[in-house]
Amino acid sequence: MARSHLPPLAAIRVFEAAARHQNFTTAAAELGMTQAAVSYQIKVLEERVGSALFLRRARGVELSEIGTQFAQKSTDALDILSDAFSKARGRTEETLVISVIPTFATNFLAQRLGCFQIDNPSVAVRVEVNQSLVDFASEGFDLAIRSGKGEWPGLKSHLLVPVEFTPMLSPALAEKAGGISHPADLLKLPIIEPSDPWWHQWFDAAGVTDANLATQPGLQFGSQVLEANAAIAGQGIGILTPTFYRDEIEQKRLYQPFDLTCSDGQGYWLVYPESRRNLTKIKLFRHWLETKVAEFNQ
Repeated sequence: MARSHLPPLAAIRVFEAAARHQNFTTAAAELGMTQAAVSYQIKVLEERVGSALFLRRARGVELSEIGTQFAQKSTDALDILSDAFSKARGRTEETLVISVIPTFATNFLAQRLGCFQIDNPSVAVRVEVNQSLVDFASEGFDLAIRSGKGEWPGLKSHLLVPVEFTPMLSPALAEKAGGISHPADLLKLPIIEPSDPWWHQWFDAAGVTDANLATQPGLQFGSQVLEANAAIAGQGIGILTPTFYRDEIEQKRLYQPFDLTCSDGQGYWLVYPESRRNLTKIKLFRHWLETKVAEFNQ
């Protein structure tokens, strides 16, 4: 196709924003334009394409079949242009903004992220630690590390660490209880987060089918990092991922009484929008992180 046949870049930029938001008003706000200007640019593009890119409905707009096909390519093209422009200005990227869940941030990323910065001095990194599922379209994040099964529509997911879990407690608490020789012995001690479904799964696998956790008052923290700290302090038994607590076990700050570990099919995943897969900063971070995870899993 001759370059002279390409539509105006301004119209493509407007279309990409409107397609991403499925809303002309929101696209106008993002681009600092009026809604009428957005509608005009979409009309210009539709005339050049020779077909409707959006279907006008009573309650808004939605992409047509042709619009859907064009939207993904438009986003990819703008990402490539943005990346090329950054390189032309003498830097790979400006800032890589990452959302990370607390367990992975504390037990893995914090000890290693400085190495990424040393290896990639042109990429500034900002990390936000939170449990919520961030909205990449509106919250400004480039990528995230989440726990789950890797099934998030519109996102590219790479498994980092499969989740396994098993009870863990401080050696002092185990000694105070007279030792832990059978899985049922755990029920004599305070259970941290007894409502966590991991407990029932582990007890069932251990052959303790009558474990009554409903009567356990329990401590509830909502984060494995806090549960681990409580267990280290002797406040009870936590059900934790031993992969992240190798040092604590070796230093005898935590005790894993049984070799039995269970899995519910979840894991820790690196995720980012499909449309941003070609950004240099994301490819750099993904390669670096997968290398570090491979070393960690050895």
